Parts: sequence; C-alpha cells; structure tokens
Amino acid sequence: MQIALNARILQAPRTGIGHYLTELIHALSQESDVELSLFHGWGWSPMLPAAALPGYSRITPVLRQIPGAYQARRWLEQRRFDKGRPQTVDLYHEPSLWPLAFKGPTIVTLHDLTHVHYPATQPAARLKEIERRLEQGVKQASLILTDSQFIADEAQAYFGLGPERFIVAPLGAAPRFHPRTDDELRSVLLSHGVEPRGYFLCVGTLEPRKNLLQALRAHALLPESMRQQFPLLIVGMAGWKTEQLNEELRKRMLEGTVCLLGYLSDEHVAQLIAGARALIFPSLYEGFGLPVLEAMASGTPVVVTRRSAMPEVAGAAGNYIEPHDLNGLRDAMSRLVDDQTHWQACREAGLQQARLFSWNRCATLTARAYRQALGG
Repeated sequence: MQIALNARILQAPRTGIGHYLTELIHALSQESDVELSLFHGWGWSPMLPAAALPGYSRITPVLRQIPGAYQARRWLEQRRFDKGRPQTVDLYHEPSLWPLAFKGPTIVTLHDLTHVHYPATQPAARLKEIERRLEQGVKQASLILTDSQFIADEAQAYFGLGPERFIVAPLGAAPRFHPRTDDELRSVLLSHGVEPRGYFLCVGTLEPRKNLLQALRAHALLPESMRQQFPLLIVGMAGWKTEQLNEELRKRMLEGTVCLLGYLSDEHVAQLIAGARALIFPSLYEGFGLPVLEAMASGTPVVVTRRSAMPEVAGAAGNYIEPHDLNGLRDAMSRLVDDQTHWQACREAGLQQARLFSWNRCATLTARAYRQALGG
C-alpha cells in the first residue's frame, strides 16, 4: 500500500499532534506492506521535515487580518498536493483537522473536538475554516481514527455517524520516556536548580483549557516549606488568553516557588518528566493526554482530572481530582510528598498502566485501517 500522509504540521514546533505524527511515521516503517509518501506543504518527500523554532506560525498575525488568507493558503496547498503526488498512491491519510481533496480512499485522524468546546483557541478566520471543512472531511472519510474511545463516542454523536466508521488507535510513549537514575538526571535538573523528585511539573501549552491557573493556586496552598522544597516547574509555549495566568505566574515566580521554563527540547522534557515528584495535569479537556502516559512510562506519578479521555489513559494509576477543587489538588500534591508508600504505589501502577500503550500498537491499528479502507 502506498499511503500519502500529510506531514505539513511537522514544520511547526512539535507539540501533541506533531509528536503523534513523528512517532507514527517511525512505527509504520515496521509495517511491511506500508510505503509512505510525505507531503510537507511545499512538496513531497520520504523524509521527515525538521521542526520549526518556537514562535513559528504559518499564518502570521498580520496575514490573519487579510480577508481570505486561510482560503488562499489552502488553495495553494491543494495545488502543491496534487502536482507532485506520486501517481501510485492508494490512500490518503490526513492526521490533523481536515483533509485536502483526494479522489480515492481517505482516512482522517480526529484527535479531539477542541474547536467545539473551546472555539476561542482558534483565530476567528481559522475557526470558520475548520467548521466549514472538518464536517465535510469527516463525512467523506472512509474511516476515522481517534486516539481514544471518548473521542470516538463524542464524534459519533456530534457528526451523526455510526461506530463502524471509527477505529480507536491509542497513542504510545516514545522510547525516551523511561525511568532514569538520579545520576542520569542530575545535570539537567541542576541547571534548573532542582533535585530528582524535588519538584512538581506541568507540561502543556499555556492556555485556559490546560487549567494551569488551578495548578498555580493549589501549589500556593501548600505549606511554605513544602513549596520551597518542591517548587512547581512549567514547560510549554505561550497560548491564548494568558493574561490572568501571567499575573498569577509573576506573583509566584517572584516568590521563588514557580519557574516557567518555556519550550524545551524533547530530550530535556523527557528528563524533567522522569525526575519530577509528580506530573500535575489538571486539564479540562483532552483527546488523549499524551504527557500523562509519558509520565507514567517514566515512573512519575500523575495527578489528573476525571474528564474526557484522561481516565482511559491513566486508569487505576491516576490521582484524580475535580477540575476546580483547589483543596483536592493541594491534598493530592501533599500526599505525594508526605506518603512515600503511596508515591511508590502510584509509580508502580503508572509503569504497569503505561505498558498497555505503544506506538507499535498504534501503527498496527492504523495500518489495519488502511487495509480496511482499501477493501482488504
């Protein structure tokens, strides 16, 4: 099977969907009957593109003000997609949002319905394009891949489609996410002034959906000595509507109990996750919650909300909280410091839960979807 895979998103800084696509491409190379042709937005290549630097944007704020900017870019991408595509392509896989036009079987990966629940996460012009094209793309797709059963169920109800149109292909944790010794971690952690298991960690784009403001406020409720001994480190790029978050961040950073690290390299993030006392992930909505799985695979306990797909990922290993329960989040953090037996049990449960997921399994299910869409 020759598969046309839209890899344009890999030219942006790698966040959730970018990591999904990178790992999926690597894992699909183990499927003997799958041959990939990657569309990079400007042309075709069998090679993965290099990721852009943080702050990179395909549509700049200036261009967003130009009427029809998204439509013009879309038109240009469609021409490039058609012009250089190998004639022997059997199927087109669109891994992000909405597919380009293709006269043949199409598979779409639908990661979540964030644009429905949190429309302000998108610029107005882009949201209009998503709403106009996504439903059409989903309905024309032969099959729809989702990262979780939660999203499959949600999409079936939202688009009015039957369950036979969906295949759930859960994500995996990359090999760099594994337990590490203190000696392996010390160099990177010392550069941030922390010790192994001596800090809490948040990972994610700074935007309201990630609920990081609650993490900041719950951490501030811990005893001062605990806050000093176990500061809160935050890794991620700035997102939208961060004004209130920034105000709280400045306050806590001045106290010296919170540190904003920004966008870091993949290996750097993996070491920080492996060295944390716990990953604090109070997100309001996730199609999967990849950092939760990555933390568990690294032997790091996780504190998560019992929302959307996160119980599917964390299973019995999660320390569950309600999204706006500050005292509950504070207590979960405190227990992971004070109760070493509980911390060790969470670590072991997380490692066991993480073994249920792998990128090879994701690729196997994806290749199976290709074969099914082609009538195999």
